[in-house]
Amino acid sequence: MRILGISAFYHDSAAALVEDGRIVAAAQEERFTRKKHDSDYPANAIEYCLSAAGIALGDIDHVAFYDKPFLKFERLLETYVAFAPRGFKSFSMAIPVWIKEKLFQKSMLTKKLQEAAPDFDWESRLLFAEHHQSHAASAFFPSPFEEATVLTMDGVGEWATASVAEGSGHHLPMTREIHWPHSLGLLYSAFTYYTGFKVNSGEYKVMGLAPYGEPAYMDLILDNLIDLKEDGSFRLNLDYFDYCTGLRMTNDKFDALFGGPARAPEELLTPKHMDLAASVQAVTEEVMLRLTRALAKESGKDNLCLAGGVALNCVANGKVLRDGAFKNIWVQPAAGDAGGALGAALTAYHGFQGQPRHTNGALDAMAGSYLGPEFSQAEIEARLEAEGATFETVDEATLIARVADALADEKAIGWFQGRMEFGPRALGGRSILGDPRSPSMQKTLNLKVKYRESFRPFAPSVLREDVADWFDINSDSPYMLMVADVANDRQRAMTAEEQALFGIDKLNIARSDIPAVTHVDYSARIQTVHAETNPRYHALITAFKARTGCPVVVNTSFNVRGEPIVCTPEDAFHCFMGTELDVLAVGNSILEKPDQDPALKRDYKDAFELD
Repeated sequence: MRILGISAFYHDSAAALVEDGRIVAAAQEERFTRKKHDSDYPANAIEYCLSAAGIALGDIDHVAFYDKPFLKFERLLETYVAFAPRGFKSFSMAIPVWIKEKLFQKSMLTKKLQEAAPDFDWESRLLFAEHHQSHAASAFFPSPFEEATVLTMDGVGEWATASVAEGSGHHLPMTREIHWPHSLGLLYSAFTYYTGFKVNSGEYKVMGLAPYGEPAYMDLILDNLIDLKEDGSFRLNLDYFDYCTGLRMTNDKFDALFGGPARAPEELLTPKHMDLAASVQAVTEEVMLRLTRALAKESGKDNLCLAGGVALNCVANGKVLRDGAFKNIWVQPAAGDAGGALGAALTAYHGFQGQPRHTNGALDAMAGSYLGPEFSQAEIEARLEAEGATFETVDEATLIARVADALADEKAIGWFQGRMEFGPRALGGRSILGDPRSPSMQKTLNLKVKYRESFRPFAPSVLREDVADWFDINSDSPYMLMVADVANDRQRAMTAEEQALFGIDKLNIARSDIPAVTHVDYSARIQTVHAETNPRYHALITAFKARTGCPVVVNTSFNVRGEPIVCTPEDAFHCFMGTELDVLAVGNSILEKPDQDPALKRDYKDAFELD
């Protein structure tokens, strides 16, 4: 049985294909269109999924959509009635779009599908899952657990903003929800907006900024914005927010509470903004800790699965893991709306069709999240030649040796290998790599390669077998969704003078043996690298360790700020020629920057809309 899952029309459109319960392929539309967070119908992602399985659309048994548009429309209407006449402007702007497009999404989807397979009966084969049901399915069904409690949290689906489900075998009943407009995701997004970042994409910047500040506003938030109960349930004080009725997240009362208007995009960050980020991060962690403690006590289960946009908050995830209320935690790597496509397909297969689920108790079913397109060596060479690239093709051993040498020489490497990752994180398939021992690597990659804010941290990729020697964690973290401290014996104590520094001034102080991946609070967003799921990446880090004694490399996504992660060899070459990357490894082909035709250089610094 083949089921195609689709998420679309809000943000991060994607497609995923499940065949007899096995995840065959999954990808976000943005990677093909090169439009960040593309929300359009995922025609390219669908075409890829079908080609990966070697089938046509007519060979699909069911198509599953990740939410229910009529329920979303009901929320829009009921929100307006509840707040009328406030919000008429935003309501009048939204209604024409809903009537023209979103209310008739079933007919839109049917039309799109019939264009590809005219004789197929899509009316009876098109299925709809609820938004949080899709999130929960994406979290539980691919997990390695036979039983688990599932917690999903985001901005909002149809009505739900948070939900709990109890997974067992192929059963996943939803047991409770928190409803709109009370939303932890929207509380975080309100501070994303107020600190001058873009909602639905800048939340991870707030998380990265938080360690530079102190949670000075935490009590103010808990006293005024959110009524948080001991079990983690909550209600927001809507007097301070404008997202129900207006065209912005916060209002004048919010401004007055925090002493001024929202920061303008690209305006200088101040200690106040850092404290605001630290405060909303601390509140988020407290909500998640109270929720998970209560759920663990109530369910008696050892295992927790997480999905929804809030589950991308790897700092909070790390706190939940160390708290120990649940012994084991598994987070869906595509935890946001893109993962809803996979969740919808799995809901259709296990839920609607009642098909059994098989786990092995060890590895999850995501194949390392390497579920996107891959290219043969012949394809790579033909595509690079068409771009005018100068390259040398070598065997795998030579490739590994030369790239490891370049890393040890503190060169910035573009690493394009195997299948593209599904989800927002590059995991060694479409990555930019560097030497974590270099005190200047973090600043160099941010300012000369990524063209992004200097405060943003980089993640370490570490051999799974060595993780406990370098970090305060000894469990799998293959998807870069857990944060832990650098091991004490790897840390460097700060002098009194250095400790007195504040905010961004802390940035250039080396805190450990691997300063390029050590954040200002000694934390790191860890990716454990496993030989079973990415043998070539594992071999590269092993070779780097043989040269340096360090089983860790800097890993950041292969793109510049505002650009989707590269998908094709052409994308990789364009980014290589538009940045100060030194070396590019695409399959078995190696490209050195000095060898390239200067006429092919690109201006990537301002090529994409800022995120």
